[in-house]
Amino acid sequence: MNRREFIRNGLCVAAAIEATLEQAAVAQEEKLILQVERGLIGEKGPETIQERMAHHKVPALGVAVVHQGALKWAKGYGEAEAGTERKVTKDTLFQAASISKAVTALGAMRLVQEGKLTLDDDVNRYLRSWKVPPSEAAHGKPVTLRGLLSHSAGLNVHGFPGYSLGATVPSLLQVLDGQSPANTPPIRVVFEPGTKHQYSGGGFCIVQQLIEDVSGQSFPEAMRELVLDRITMKVSTFEQPLPSERVSSAATAHETDGHPISGRWHVYPERAAAGLWTTPADLAHFGLELAKSVVGRSNRVLKVSTAREMLSRQRGGYGLGVGLSREGANGFMHNGANAGFRCAMIICLDTGDGVVVMTNGENGDALYNEVVKRILEVYGWPRILF
Repeated sequence: MNRREFIRNGLCVAAAIEATLEQAAVAQEEKLILQVERGLIGEKGPETIQERMAHHKVPALGVAVVHQGALKWAKGYGEAEAGTERKVTKDTLFQAASISKAVTALGAMRLVQEGKLTLDDDVNRYLRSWKVPPSEAAHGKPVTLRGLLSHSAGLNVHGFPGYSLGATVPSLLQVLDGQSPANTPPIRVVFEPGTKHQYSGGGFCIVQQLIEDVSGQSFPEAMRELVLDRITMKVSTFEQPLPSERVSSAATAHETDGHPISGRWHVYPERAAAGLWTTPADLAHFGLELAKSVVGRSNRVLKVSTAREMLSRQRGGYGLGVGLSREGANGFMHNGANAGFRCAMIICLDTGDGVVVMTNGENGDALYNEVVKRILEVYGWPRILF
C-alpha cells in the first residue's frame, strides 16, 4: 500500500467512525424524545403528551429543546385547530404573548449599543410622536428605558386582552392615551419611578413607540432588522394582524373548554408587549443568542457588555426584559398568556440547556408545566429556575 492509499483509507475509516457516532447520537436523542413523550405524569400515572393535551383541552403543542448551547430538537403535536386535520409541525406559528417583551428588549438594547437610546435618560428626550405626560405621582423622577424594561418605571396597565379579529383595532397612540377604540386605560405614571417593581405591559407600549421614533420605521420592520433577521428567527413576525399569506401556518386559539376562539385569535396592536408570532425553535434561537452573547460566543445583536447589562439584576430581581432565576442560579426566563395561547421559555446560562413550550389553549400553562418538568427529569437537569 502506497502513502496515498494509506491516507485515503485512513480518511475513509475516520469518516465511517464519525458517521457511526452521529447515528448513535441521533438514536440517543430519539430515545430521550420518546421518554419525554410517553412519561408525563397524570392523575393515574404516566401518560403520553397526546393524552395530557386531551386532558387539558389543548389541541396544539410546540416544543423545542436546547442542550449544551445548541438546538437539539423541535416538534409539533396535535391539531392547529380542534376538529380539523391541520397537523402541527415545528413551523406552526403561535402567539408568544408576553415573551414578545424579551425579544423587544433585545432590540431596544441593540439601539442602546448603537448609541441611539440610553438606559437612564428621560425617554421623552427620544420620543417624537408622543410624550409621557407629567404626573404628580412621579415626584419629579423621569421615566427611563431601564425602568420600562425592568417594570420599575411607575406605570400602570398590567396586560392587554387584545381585539377580536374583524373588530376595529386602535393605533398605538390611541392605546397609549386610552382613546376609543382602545379597551385599556391610558398608560400613565402612577407611582414614583424606580421605587418598586410592578409588571407593566403598558411600559412596553412606550418602548414600542421609542423604537419606532428612533428608527423611523414601523415596529415590525425595525424589529426584523434589529433582531429577527440577525438571529435566524426566520418565520417570526411582529405584524398585527397576521398577514393573510401566513394565516394557514398559524395555530388557532382555544377557550378553556377546548373550542376555538371566535375569529381564531385576537389581534394585538401592543406588539412590543404581546404581538410576536413565532415558533418554539425560533424562540430557542433567541435564547441561545442571548446566552452566547453573555460569554462572547456570538455578537450578532449584542456584544458581551450589553448582553450582561440586559441580564443584570434590577429592582425586584428582574432583568431588562427577562425574568432572572433565583439568587445562586444563573438563567433567564419568560412566560406568556394571550387569549387562547400560553407559553414558556427557560434558558440556563451555565450549561447552555433550555426549553421552549408553546400551546394554543387557555389551559396551556398547566400543560407546559408538565412538559417542562418531564424534560428536566429526562435530561437530568437541575430545577434551578423554579
